[in-house]
Amino acid sequence: MRGHDWINTALPEELILEIFSRLHSKSTRDACSLVCRRWFRLERRTRTTLRIGATHLFLDLLPTRFSNLRNLYIDERLSIPLHLGRRRPKGEEGDLDSLCLSDAGLSALGQGFPKLHKLGLIWCSNVSSDGLASLARKCTSLKALDLQGCYVGDQGLAAVGQCCKQLENLNLRFCEGLTDSGLVELALGVGKSLKSLGMAACAKITDISMEAVGSHCMSLETLSLDSEFIHNKGLLAVAQGCPTLKVLKLQCINVTDDALKAVGTNCLSLELLALYSFQRFTDKGLRAIGNGCKKLKNLTLIDCYFLSDKGLEAIATGCKELTHLEVNGCHNIGTLGLEYIGRSCQYLTELALLYCHRVGDVSLLEVGQGCKFLKVLHLVDCSSIGDDAMCSIASGCRNLKKLHIRRCYKIGNKGIIAVGKHCKSLTDLSIRFCDRVGDSALTAIAEGCSLHYLNVSGCHQIGDAGVTAIARGCPQLCYLDVSVLQNLGDMAMAELGEHCTLLKEIVLSHCRQITDVGLAHLVKSCTMLESCQMVYCSGITSAGVATIVSSCPNIKKVLVEKWKVSQRTKRRAGSVIAYLCVDL
Repeated sequence: MRGHDWINTALPEELILEIFSRLHSKSTRDACSLVCRRWFRLERRTRTTLRIGATHLFLDLLPTRFSNLRNLYIDERLSIPLHLGRRRPKGEEGDLDSLCLSDAGLSALGQGFPKLHKLGLIWCSNVSSDGLASLARKCTSLKALDLQGCYVGDQGLAAVGQCCKQLENLNLRFCEGLTDSGLVELALGVGKSLKSLGMAACAKITDISMEAVGSHCMSLETLSLDSEFIHNKGLLAVAQGCPTLKVLKLQCINVTDDALKAVGTNCLSLELLALYSFQRFTDKGLRAIGNGCKKLKNLTLIDCYFLSDKGLEAIATGCKELTHLEVNGCHNIGTLGLEYIGRSCQYLTELALLYCHRVGDVSLLEVGQGCKFLKVLHLVDCSSIGDDAMCSIASGCRNLKKLHIRRCYKIGNKGIIAVGKHCKSLTDLSIRFCDRVGDSALTAIAEGCSLHYLNVSGCHQIGDAGVTAIARGCPQLCYLDVSVLQNLGDMAMAELGEHCTLLKEIVLSHCRQITDVGLAHLVKSCTMLESCQMVYCSGITSAGVATIVSSCPNIKKVLVEKWKVSQRTKRRAGSVIAYLCVDL
């Protein structure tokens, strides 16, 4: 019978709740909640995770609507909903500070959700120690707490240590109000349960805090430190007191080789090590890691100027299980160091080389021969790497799925053609500002690979023929950046419009030969398009902008010069228009 609600009549609430609990996709749950008021109410009862803007408005409604909430993330960077079923309180018109989450709101949150497991308070500037202490006393089951950017003090952190005995993960990045006193109290309180600790830009935190962590947090597995006030003494205490440490990220300019030696000696379970901007580390420290940390799988070296090929040799020799390696701006690491990696680290799946001017073709020849499981390769400003290296990678690493190259001027058609010929699993390709790559390279990629993501920005030899080949050979394409291609015109747009119906994002900026006609062809079948950037396209007028806005029902962002947007287009879709510069 038309109009009769058979499902709601036949199914009890318990069964509908069970069905909703088995829906793991947020979009699917959202769609179900819009079917009827009953489903809306019941779906809210099964939600365990919620992310909202930092406002005290409607906090009293959350416990009744989301009774089973366990994970709550409040972010002041998210927009605040001003109209959600009731009017804004009097006196708050235009006063944004009065809308932001405060201590009172945090206390009410603890009252409404005493069984919270994870809480994020991201850049909540109006929250202080009083609110945090009140929440800690009520949410004693808290296991993860993110206080990034909150100006909380020692009193609040001490309360967390006293009340939240199950706390495992704590993020204190940019908590400028903390001192050693608060962190010591925290370590005393939750040391037995704490597994992950992150700190950055906490200027009043010194080695005293790290000594407390080393003394009381024996179960610590993850430590992220970014501080110029931490020295060897603090890190030595952590290395000696936290033998189960698995992840260590350091940006501490006053830490030296002695600290790394302690990590290599004591933290034998270390799996991930990231060293940022170290000017006092040498190969001695890296050699200690290679000798002791045999389980190391992920190594990141950024701006470590005194590390050389010998340090990388120690890692290659000692850490046979290495799967991820990033070398960024380490100017003394060259071809020889990467050769050692290629010969010894056969399980390497991801390699990133950025600003490595001393790394040449021979290193990637070894990687191509020895690292058969390589899936991801990033090359940025590696001026000595050319086609021979890419041919070796292509022939040896046939499981490659992601290849990103930027400003590697010796890489041309020959290397990219080899990739298209051998790397059939490649779905993500970015070749930016590589002047020697042209249409024949893209034709080979289109014949051999089914790309979902393609960026050829600034490759001036690429024109209509190459992009046409991609359009015909890669119908699954979702993202395309062809900006700064002076030889690209409307013919390529027509081919994309005909074949790439799944396209969601396109960047056309600085393409002077593309006109309104090309845009009209592009949007004929690309109805899923969500973002289009087209600044400095002299052939595109206000008519072309109107075409994009009116023909793409899913459009969310159009980046264009202000003078190209007509008043009618502004009225129709002003919320999706973004301007590069208001005076253009």
